[in-house]
Amino acid sequence: MALATPVKSNSRMSVAMERTGQWVFSQEIPTDVVVEVGEANFNLHKFMLVAKSNYVRKLIMETKELDLTRINVSDIPGGPEIFEKAAKFCYGVNFDITVHNVAALRCAAEYLQMTDKCCESNLAGRTEDFLSQVALSSLSGAVVVLKSCEDLLPMAEELKIVQRCIDVASARACSEVNFPCRTHPNWWTEGLSILDVELFGRIIGAMKQRGAKALTLASALITYAERWLRDIVRDHSGNGIKCSDHTDSDLRIQQRELLESIVTLLPAEKAAFPIHFLCCLLRCAIFLKASSACRNEQEKRISVILEHVMVDDLLVLSFTYDGERLLDLDSVRRIISGFVEKEKSMAVFNGGDFREVSSSAMQRVAKTIDAYLAEIATIAEPTISMFNGIANLVPKGARKVEDDLYRAIDIYLKAHPNLDEIDREKVCSSMDPLKLSYEARLHATQNKRLPMQIVLHALYYDQLKIRSSGVDVRNAPDAAPTRKQLEADVSLAKENKALRFELMKMKM
Repeated sequence: MALATPVKSNSRMSVAMERTGQWVFSQEIPTDVVVEVGEANFNLHKFMLVAKSNYVRKLIMETKELDLTRINVSDIPGGPEIFEKAAKFCYGVNFDITVHNVAALRCAAEYLQMTDKCCESNLAGRTEDFLSQVALSSLSGAVVVLKSCEDLLPMAEELKIVQRCIDVASARACSEVNFPCRTHPNWWTEGLSILDVELFGRIIGAMKQRGAKALTLASALITYAERWLRDIVRDHSGNGIKCSDHTDSDLRIQQRELLESIVTLLPAEKAAFPIHFLCCLLRCAIFLKASSACRNEQEKRISVILEHVMVDDLLVLSFTYDGERLLDLDSVRRIISGFVEKEKSMAVFNGGDFREVSSSAMQRVAKTIDAYLAEIATIAEPTISMFNGIANLVPKGARKVEDDLYRAIDIYLKAHPNLDEIDREKVCSSMDPLKLSYEARLHATQNKRLPMQIVLHALYYDQLKIRSSGVDVRNAPDAAPTRKQLEADVSLAKENKALRFELMKMKM
């Protein structure tokens, strides 16, 4: 005779039933009730259950049947495994209460009404003692209990188990930051990262209320994002996700929702996160097609600290995960625009002329942008308008010398050899030839990829410099008429080139 019979084959459940049968049959009294828990059936004794469970006692007393022989408790928190332990408790059989099962046992005790009102030292009281004296005495214990509560809602919430765990975890985490007790300082962030984002967010909120610094919260959020979005946050090798993976699969939808939740948890201090992490997070948002609010928030954070950006950070934003093509240049443009507007506001506040004088931060960003343009110039996607759109975002005063921009333009022209004269002039329109160094001008005069207008500009600059005897050519009194002469020469040069082309056709 078997004590408990699963409706479907389940080896783990069978083992549990076999164990339960051993201690029930040891009573040498025939069982008189079958308790159904999901797919498992437990053959038990009414009198043993009634002694500890007020829920079973009421069922037996209030039933209209002459002899109640079946009880269904399929919705008991924790399922068959936890019910087995609750039944063992009713039979006086010892078992271990641990941080992994204490929340489920407490909820099951509440469900079965195994409280001290029914009998002294009942399951509810025993689990409460374990919670307060053992489980909630440490950060790791509180986190493990809280993790187990994810499958016990809403009862775990109603019994205040969730809130107690959050209070302990947030307090212990703040204490760990101020007074580290382990050699690995951020071990607590890894512990919190096992939680569901909703419960994790509540701990972050509780830590904020306790006065945790933005950098502390940032370290926890970085660890959490890298754990749950590992394949799209930490994979920078270009060997991971293929373009074809960019689909709205169930996984991608879950990741999108998770990312948007993480972004809402970011502390208000914009500079709390490393810019490389923010760029990786924004690329996730672009890849997962996150909401505009999610993307805008991240773009604003990056633009605030853009002076610390590296070329590789901007490239993270720009390319797909497999490195095959450009992903999004609009985000880069908005980020740069946001930074430029911030610099303009600061210049106006300080009473300066932003067009002529730029801060050291703006000059650093300009140099980084020019290097970034050189990197994206080699691929086919960026049109002339896209290329110039980014180049022209940099204020004129931010580039004291435009050699880096010239290098980016030259790379673009080399990568797009089929551009005609007009298009090549458009590419070069963002550059001022008079701001090139002597070495760059010398290179430009011999560069066949450049349009003739730029070459003549470079040649005339040196002539003007000699005639001006060291006076800045842009302020020299004869600069204006010389510029007019330059324009006339450019026009004449174009006509000569067209004429030579016609003569060659006639000879053929």
